[in-house]
Amino acid sequence: MLLDYALLFLSAFIAATIMPFYSEAFLYVLLQEAPSPLFPILVATVGNVLGACINWWLGREILRFRDRRWFYFNDQQIDKAQRGFQRYGLWTLLFSWVPIIGDPLTLIAGVLKVRFGIFLSLVTIGKAARYGLIAWLAL
Repeated sequence: MLLDYALLFLSAFIAATIMPFYSEAFLYVLLQEAPSPLFPILVATVGNVLGACINWWLGREILRFRDRRWFYFNDQQIDKAQRGFQRYGLWTLLFSWVPIIGDPLTLIAGVLKVRFGIFLSLVTIGKAARYGLIAWLAL
């Protein structure tokens, strides 16, 4: 059982980083076996939030490398992402769980040096709500 929760944590963590991955299947299986949905939701949320924190930290550090030849993003892409984030504000972090846009949101929050406490609060609320909804639908 401990291995199952470790796999859930790891899948949720990886799913929140830049690498594409999904944790819903692991959560679904554990929800069917767990006496209460709270612990699987908590494990998935913590793993997913920690993965988002990695993105935030990478965002804080990434612009130091923008003059390197191997740097993936160009100035126009960075400016566009920053303008979009600033236009819609911090509340967009509540949607950090959304596939495709969520990971870049957490990265840009780091680039824009969003205070970590605010980042952590909003991302945790969004991701916990998502896993809570998945659990409610699964049960």
